[in-house]
Amino acid sequence: MKGARCHSEKCGIEKRAYPPGQHGRRRSKLSDYGVQLREKQKMRRLYGLLEKQFRSYYESADAQKGVTGENLIRLLERRLDNMVYRMKLGVSRSEARQLVRHGHLTVNGKKVDIPSYLLREGDVVAVAESSKNVTAIRNAIESSGRRLPEWIELDVERLVGRVTRFPDRSELDLPFKEQLVVELYSK
Repeated sequence: MKGARCHSEKCGIEKRAYPPGQHGRRRSKLSDYGVQLREKQKMRRLYGLLEKQFRSYYESADAQKGVTGENLIRLLERRLDNMVYRMKLGVSRSEARQLVRHGHLTVNGKKVDIPSYLLREGDVVAVAESSKNVTAIRNAIESSGRRLPEWIELDVERLVGRVTRFPDRSELDLPFKEQLVVELYSK
């Protein structure tokens, strides 16, 4: 088996911190565009969006009053799949998205199976009665080491959560700089 070496100290990837080949040691500095593109890709992948979806969110955020980067994050945080992830009903955003697509959740008592559904303040997100015993949901709640954000109230027994407000940028610990994304799109 060829990949077994990477489980020992002889692994080539661990021994060399540069790419293979004749030009691997050359250090190339990323351009400003490259840095901005990386940040956009990080943001897109974190929320699990395609380019066209992400672009439309940016355009909506740009049209709103206020700081465009913060508006963009607020829009992305309002998505139902993201809120299900924040409520610890899914281990990851992709699992939360699947739970929404499969119709396991209701918003204000109505079944919603669209992951991009934008929630408003005061909306009640609940697990449907027929889905209360889904093992993925139970496992996610039990195994989650994440803490529940202050802007979400969750009743773990009834599996009902409420969005009290939306977060400020300072409350979110996100691995990207949204200002670089705004600079990229505003060219």
